[in-house]
Amino acid sequence: MRIVVADDSLIVRAGLTRLLGAIDAVEVVGEAADVEQLHRVVAHERPDLAMVDIRMPPTFTDEGIRAAGRIRREYPAVAVLVLSQYVETAFAMELLDGGRTHVGYLLKDRVMQRATLIDAVRRVSAGDVVVDPALVELLLAAPAVPEALAVLSDREREVLVLMAEGLTDRGVAERLGVSPRTVGTHIQHIFDRLGIADTATDNRRVRAVLSYLDASSERRRPGQ
Repeated sequence: MRIVVADDSLIVRAGLTRLLGAIDAVEVVGEAADVEQLHRVVAHERPDLAMVDIRMPPTFTDEGIRAAGRIRREYPAVAVLVLSQYVETAFAMELLDGGRTHVGYLLKDRVMQRATLIDAVRRVSAGDVVVDPALVELLLAAPAVPEALAVLSDREREVLVLMAEGLTDRGVAERLGVSPRTVGTHIQHIFDRLGIADTATDNRRVRAVLSYLDASSERRRPGQ
C-alpha cells in the first residue's frame, strides 16, 4: 500500500511516516506541508491512500477537508483518511456527504496508536467509511432521541450508532451478540424507515450514517 502524508507539522509527518513504515506492505511515497503540495504529490505518485490534516495552510480552517473532497473527485482510486486535533462534527459530515466511500475521519491522538492506525488504513483503503468513536460519543451525549430517528426501534438505533462507528455487519453482530443475518435485517429496516433508496450513485450505508450524524448534531445546536 502506497501512502502520502499531508500535515503542516514536520514532527507530525515524521511520526506518522515512522508508524506507517513499521507496517508490513506499507510505503510512504510522499509528504506534503500544504494542500498545493499535496495535490502535486498525489497527481505524481497516485498513491492508494492520502492522510490529510483538516487544518492546513494558509488559513488553517477547512483546507484539508476541501483537499480530501477534491482528491476523491479527481482520483477515485485514492482513499482519504482525514486527521483532526479535535472532534469537529461539521467537517466530518462534509467529508462523508455525497455517499462517499474510501474515507475516514480520526483524531490525531487515536491514529498515533499503531493498532488503530493499521485498522483505519486497511479499512479505508478497502472502501469502508471510518468515523472516530469520539465523534459518536459526543453526539450520543444528548439524552433525547432526535426526531428524525424516532421512526427507528431502540435496537435499530443501536445498530445505526455502531454503523456510525464504522463497524461492519459482522462487527455489529459481535458487539450486540446477534447473528450477522439479524443485523442485515435491522439495516434493511433502517434503510426503509429512513427512506434511503437503493440507487447506483449512493452508498446507502453512508447515507444512513449521515442521517444519524445530522440528526444528532441538530439536537446539540444552541437554541434547539
